Amino acid sequence: MPHLDIGELVLFSIALVAAAVNGAIGYGFSSLTVPVALLYFPNRMLAPALVMIELAINAGVVYLNRANFFAARRRATPILLGLAPGILIGSLMLSHVDSASLKLCTYAILLPIVLLQAGGFRRPIQAEATAGFTLGAGVGVLYATTTISGPPLAMMLNNQGLEKGHFRGTIGVVRIAETTLTAISYAWLGLYSAASFHLLLYIAPAVLIGLPLGAFVIRFMPIETFRRVCMSFDAWVIGFGLARAIIKLDLLKPRHAYGLWLGVIMFDLCLLFRYFAARRAAATEPETFLYPRIVNE
Repeated sequence: MPHLDIGELVLFSIALVAAAVNGAIGYGFSSLTVPVALLYFPNRMLAPALVMIELAINAGVVYLNRANFFAARRRATPILLGLAPGILIGSLMLSHVDSASLKLCTYAILLPIVLLQAGGFRRPIQAEATAGFTLGAGVGVLYATTTISGPPLAMMLNNQGLEKGHFRGTIGVVRIAETTLTAISYAWLGLYSAASFHLLLYIAPAVLIGLPLGAFVIRFMPIETFRRVCMSFDAWVIGFGLARAIIKLDLLKPRHAYGLWLGVIMFDLCLLFRYFAARRAAATEPETFLYPRIVNE
């Protein structure tokens, strides 16, 4: 591997952590990698490299969950129908919108989604087909501009109460479609560059190490606790990135922008405290009681 500068070292490190998370819970690679990597590289350079990596990751997820393919395909169809126009719009935005504004939009969109996941938001959707098409269009735009789609997809599928295999199968089908369409769209618009291919030298080894590492580690800890901690870390990083983007665009003074970041941290700490308090209360409840209690996780 060639000599690493600080940005490339950070990229390798965060890609390793993100790949481990993806190996453990089935998503999270881009949603953890992008907020950190955007501090050093522009969207237009980073996104094509991540799309190539994610195409391989998502193909592996679909293969490992092939037993759930038929059921997953039926649930994923409305989302897939919305993906194509969203990806085209997002790819055009990536090629025309300036990097600073795109970073600001990326962080501003991701922050509430990640905080909702960190808070364990659950609300099953009745009109799933209509919601799926709308989600697909939005996810297409988000993925084509940032290569992130895991948090909104996971939030919807978790809301619907899917069991683990069905969840991984559905999210795998959607993500293999979005990475394929986005890769084609990037090629059509000429977004691939030597700089993007250079980043693969640091991302690919991290992924090869991180994926099996995450699959191994998750055997020894509660998956929901692991997911909540990862989302909290993500929220802190996104909050910092949002503050930096706001300062760069001169929208707020630095002390106000960093105050916003501090507010994100405090809010997330409250969510974590509530989650662990609920788990502790559930663990200490007597095994028999007159009426069942519901712990909102």
